[in-house]
Amino acid sequence: MYQTLTLETDTRGVARLTLNRPDKHNVLDAQMIAELTEAAARLGADEAVRVVVLTGAGASFCAGGDLGWMKAQMAADAQTRAVEAGKLAAMLGALNRMPKPLIGRVQGQAFGGGIGMMAVCDVAIGALGAQFALTETRLGLIPATIGPYVLARMGEAMARRVFMSGRRFDASEAVTLGLLARAVPQAALDEAVEAEITPYLSCAPGAVARAKALALYLGQGATPETVDHSIAELVACWEGEEARDGIEAFFARRKPRWAE
Repeated sequence: MYQTLTLETDTRGVARLTLNRPDKHNVLDAQMIAELTEAAARLGADEAVRVVVLTGAGASFCAGGDLGWMKAQMAADAQTRAVEAGKLAAMLGALNRMPKPLIGRVQGQAFGGGIGMMAVCDVAIGALGAQFALTETRLGLIPATIGPYVLARMGEAMARRVFMSGRRFDASEAVTLGLLARAVPQAALDEAVEAEITPYLSCAPGAVARAKALALYLGQGATPETVDHSIAELVACWEGEEARDGIEAFFARRKPRWAE
C-alpha cells in the first residue's frame, strides 16, 4: 500500500503508523509527505480505528528533511517552493485534525519536520537519549511550515528557547518545553505508550473526536492565516543569500560564511 510507511491495526482498533525509511533515519521526502497525508485521511475515516500511534522504524523517529528533496528545492523557483511547503503544511494539518487520538512514540533523532510531527500529536512519549533540534537556521532557513504547530505545542516563551538557535536538546528538556509529555528509558517506551492508549479504549469514539475538535477550535493555534504566512516567510528565506550559502555549505561539508 505504502512505500515509505507501514500501517498495522490490531484487534482493539489501535493503528500503528510507522515511518519506514530506517536506513535514512526516516527523513521526509515528497513521497512520504504524500503518503502521510493519505494515511491520515484513511485512518480518520476508518470507524474501526480507535487510536493511532505514530512512530519511526529503526534508530530514529524522523531526522528532518531528505537531502534529495532539499536539493530539489535549491533548484526550484519561488512558486514551486511554495507549493512544496504547502504539501508539508497540508500533511501536518491532516495529522493535526485527524479525528482520532494521535500518540507519538519517539526515539533517536527528531529534527526539523520530525519535531513538527511530534507537535501535532495529542501526546508524545520519548525515549531518554533521544536528541531534538530545530536546525533550519543553520542552513539559512527558518522552522516556518512547522512553526504554527510548534508554537501551539510549546507556547511562545518556551519555543523561543530553541526556535532560532538550532541547538540540540535532550528528552528531559523536551519535556520541560512541552514537546514531550514524558521521557522514559528506551526499554520502557512501549509500556509508556500503552499507558496512553488504554484509557481511550474505554471512551466513546465519537465523543473523543468531538472533544479533540473542540480543543483545536478553542486553541486556534494553526490557522489558515498563520500557515500561509509561514509558507511565505520560508519562500522569502529560500530566495535570500543566507539560504543559498548555508545549503551549499551543508552539501560541500564546509562552514557557511556566518560560521567562519
